[in-house]
Amino acid sequence: MADHLRRFETMFTMTPQRMRMIVEAFKDSLELGLSKSGQVVPMIPTYVFGWPSGEETGEFLAVDLGGTNLRVCLVKLNGGGKFEITQAKYRLTEEQKQEDGEKLFDFCGKCLKAFTDSIVESGELSKDRILPLGFTFSYPCSQEKIDHGTLIRWTKGFGAPNTEGRDVVEMFRNSLSQHDVPAEVVALTCDTTGTLIASHYVNPDTKIACIFGTGCNAAYMERVRDIPKIAHLGIDPEAEMAINCEWGAFDSFEHEHLPRTKYDITIDETSNKPGEQAFEKLISGRYLGEILRLIICELIDEGVVFLGQNTYKIEIPYSFDTAFLSLMESDPTDELLMVIGIFSHFFALETTLAERQFFRALARLVGRRAARLSACGIAAIVSKMGYLEEGCSVGADGSLYNKYPGFADRIHEGLQDIFGEKGRNIVTHHAEDGSGIGSAIVAAMTKLRKDQGLYSNL
Repeated sequence: MADHLRRFETMFTMTPQRMRMIVEAFKDSLELGLSKSGQVVPMIPTYVFGWPSGEETGEFLAVDLGGTNLRVCLVKLNGGGKFEITQAKYRLTEEQKQEDGEKLFDFCGKCLKAFTDSIVESGELSKDRILPLGFTFSYPCSQEKIDHGTLIRWTKGFGAPNTEGRDVVEMFRNSLSQHDVPAEVVALTCDTTGTLIASHYVNPDTKIACIFGTGCNAAYMERVRDIPKIAHLGIDPEAEMAINCEWGAFDSFEHEHLPRTKYDITIDETSNKPGEQAFEKLISGRYLGEILRLIICELIDEGVVFLGQNTYKIEIPYSFDTAFLSLMESDPTDELLMVIGIFSHFFALETTLAERQFFRALARLVGRRAARLSACGIAAIVSKMGYLEEGCSVGADGSLYNKYPGFADRIHEGLQDIFGEKGRNIVTHHAEDGSGIGSAIVAAMTKLRKDQGLYSNL
């Protein structure tokens, strides 16, 4: 199997030189997205002006329509970087993700009504009080002001018709008024922007936020003078605004820069959005298990593994979860007992020790490439903003960053391969909760800004 492993090492290993080339191309994409609308990496202005002071106070609702759950929170900001949070989660079915958009938002309204009723009953919220609400909607939207957002396209497996091209805040407001929910939507943000703001609220060294989970994205604070596409709005050029990069789209359509293997191309071509989200398809939790599954299926066809066994279960697309890669990489036993368990329990397959070691080595190649590509994205923002000398902290969140063994270490190793010793100046840390606390802080900052009459039309 050593020969086979060498073949995959060649395919999945990225040299520092290759990484630096990707960083340069990535930087160009970021600049292009800031200069004109409708680019591959859209670089969406969020209308979140500047950093939080850390002294924001008050009670806010936060709602997050995520990839798996609808999450509803009551957040009390106490100032001094401190907060309290009460929350509930409601599971989204696969059907709900595909049925009409009106129905999806109606479900959101129902859940929020149930939540606000329960906190009124428990005495956490006084009756008849209308709370400002921050709505986290982590799908690419074009925003012309902070409480409006037109859905550009669904990602993360959603496909609800009758939603793309519509204002999701308006749809959400309609469902709130239908269900008589005591809330006023003041800000629409994505989880990544929320993560940026929440992480800075608690740790003011934070300059960039990234999500590495089912999807992947980044946000950072940009000077308004360096966002040519909003020059017509007449905002003070010295002001700062958070940018939601939507960087999962980097290198989409053209596929000129990223090291795609035939397995990546298969995933792309059979996905519900072929050609799109090229960067995300190489590094996000939604796809890593599938990359490894495709490799294993090819090895089965070549007669290299599982000879004479019935392999129908592992031939089902997306049956190999990315969590399995985490378990395979972190198996502490000599016999690789966790790997035995995965293959026997989920796929009814017997494995030899040599096969298990081989599969673990493959998992490592796929996982390491994902982390090193993630480092390229971070490096592009660091390089563009000139953060390398003084260093900066990157708030990172998402299941890959939090649960995949060694993912953070490999990002740091990647940053040093790109920047040399100075790469050590860039550190990632576990981010604060962007879709809960971050969304509430954004709502607080927005309310304060509008009460002061600052850019109240945005």
